[in-house]
Amino acid sequence: MGQVLHGSATTTEAVRRAIQHSQASLRTLSKRYGINPKTVAKWKKRTSVADQRTGPKDPHSTVLSPENEAVVVSFRRHTLLPLDDCLYALQATIPHLTRSSLHRCLQRHGISRLPEVDGDKPKRSRFKAYPLGYFHIDLAEVHTAEGRLYLLVAIDRTTKFAFVELHEKATRRVAGD
Repeated sequence: MGQVLHGSATTTEAVRRAIQHSQASLRTLSKRYGINPKTVAKWKKRTSVADQRTGPKDPHSTVLSPENEAVVVSFRRHTLLPLDDCLYALQATIPHLTRSSLHRCLQRHGISRLPEVDGDKPKRSRFKAYPLGYFHIDLAEVHTAEGRLYLLVAIDRTTKFAFVELHEKATRRVAGD
């Protein structure tokens, strides 16, 4: 079974391990393996023989603020709605939100895929019939750098229409408005 290396790799894991365990000088090792002395120094310094991840160490959005990301993540975890439904519900709160920036945000936080529903699920009872305009209101806390905000999610039981708002206080009056 072959080892998968990136296109610019000059060493294999076996060579890297040999470099790390060798007592020879950088110059000697670089001549022995036909690689740059800086490469030898890099692998001597590391504790692992695996390649490090490319790209930023702490990925973040260039479009969404950390507060907006927290709202998106909290909304998705709370409602488990599909991507397009999340986009439609959140665009009123975050006007510059696009489908691609929403998807990238969900991928960064590991919630881009909804959990699989088993095929052998038990027979569910039907929901009670509600009149049009009956909203179920959920409340979730969102912790940001500035403090705590409250995410109010209103879902129409008949049409499944979702509406989202952020508030600093969670009172009955705020939820009713």
